Amino acid sequence: MLKTINIIEIIVAVALTVSILLQNRGAGLSGTFGGDFGGYYTKRGFEKFLVAFSVFLSVVFILLAITSLVIANRL
Repeated sequence: MLKTINIIEIIVAVALTVSILLQNRGAGLSGTFGGDFGGYYTKRGFEKFLVAFSVFLSVVFILLAITSLVIANRL
């Protein structure tokens, strides 16, 4: 059981990392050359999905970590 939770936790961690890296913040070198105006804009479409998916994955990751800790302490 613990091994299964650990494998799922690794998969969730990789998916969370990828979803965070796919988000575009516009805070890179492109801002130097006028790539982003720096103003506020509303997230729409895929960008909004990525933010919600990242939040979901982080909650799942935390719950899996707590579950793994509780199971490990019982053994």
